Amino acid sequence: MRYLLIFLLASGSVSAAEWSLRDGDVPLTRAEVGALEGRVLTFYDDGQSRYSAGGAYSYTYSAENGGGTAFGTFEVTNDGSVCTEFRNGFHRCDLFVHSNGRLVLINEKGERYPVRPDETH
Repeated sequence: MRYLLIFLLASGSVSAAEWSLRDGDVPLTRAEVGALEGRVLTFYDDGQSRYSAGGAYSYTYSAENGGGTAFGTFEVTNDGSVCTEFRNGFHRCDLFVHSNGRLVLINEKGERYPVRPDETH
């Protein structure tokens, strides 16, 4: 049963050719994704992702979405997508793209989450 679960999780990963890209979407390179380490990325629902050096990951939900933080680890794949393994066993891969002047996270379902501009620069 455990091996079946591992297989299902692995088979659920999206390859570069399968991402739901729109005209104008430019996937970040591995180097650009690496530059996100140490930054807090705030989304428009006020949720915050942190990709830390060494592969630690956290997502803090906004107060409106119940608050709390989910922890895990992340890995950048060859195509630049970011795969996260959460402590609760959930696994997902996301792709960051530049899209019309914005940084946007696309999840495996094709849902798009724009990142708020960094207001400190």
